[in-house]
Amino acid sequence: MPINYLRGFTAPERTDVTNRRLGRSLAFVAGAANAGGFLAVGQYTSHMSGIVSSLADNLALGDIALVAAGLSALLSFLVGAASSAVMINWGRRRRLRSVYAIPLAIEAVLLLCFGLLGAHLERHQLFFLPLTVCLLCFVMGLQNAMITKISRAEIRTTHVTGLVTDIGIELGKLFYWNGRQPASADDTVRADRQKLALLASLLVSFLVGGLAGAAGFKHLGFVSTLPLAMVLLTLAVVPLFDDMRSGARRIRL
Repeated sequence: MPINYLRGFTAPERTDVTNRRLGRSLAFVAGAANAGGFLAVGQYTSHMSGIVSSLADNLALGDIALVAAGLSALLSFLVGAASSAVMINWGRRRRLRSVYAIPLAIEAVLLLCFGLLGAHLERHQLFFLPLTVCLLCFVMGLQNAMITKISRAEIRTTHVTGLVTDIGIELGKLFYWNGRQPASADDTVRADRQKLALLASLLVSFLVGGLAGAAGFKHLGFVSTLPLAMVLLTLAVVPLFDDMRSGARRIRL
């Protein structure tokens, strides 16, 4: 794969094409991590709506242990998103080529940690299960915030509810019959077909990633996180290398 093509995934210079290419790749990773994580810990870790709902249910039922677990998952996602924003703003201030690659590299490392933690889940569930859930929630928050900032909130890779809602809105516009000629062009209802295609591709990428993650975990276990980490590192490695090379030049000078 050409170096410039790989560089385009996370380079600071953004276009609609590179944003969408990155969004589809990350939606695949998110789907795989979410589905594989469910088989590992029995919980979807990108589904904050469900986590907040279960938090409210358990508060009403007085189950303090489950309330603590839900709160820790929610805070982990929140901290992951905040960490991504801090890293990106820090990189922008320093004009790094790897401003968007750094969060992906950290996500890759954390997915490898998830694979390592999995080896201990069977024997030490009381400690490692909550830690694994928090780790995966942190990863989902980290990734979702990164693609949200990079695409100016056009693309999200873990929020499937929003994707399906937006697809429904565009389909409603697509099938709307305008009838007689409206009074002005502004009154004409038109679907954004390009946006609809993007949303559909993100949904399909998440679904295919989920199938791959579930099948990988079923047949390979926690080692199936290794390909996901390699995908993320492949997307991030060229800008990281660019900054390392620039830093080495400055040191020599």
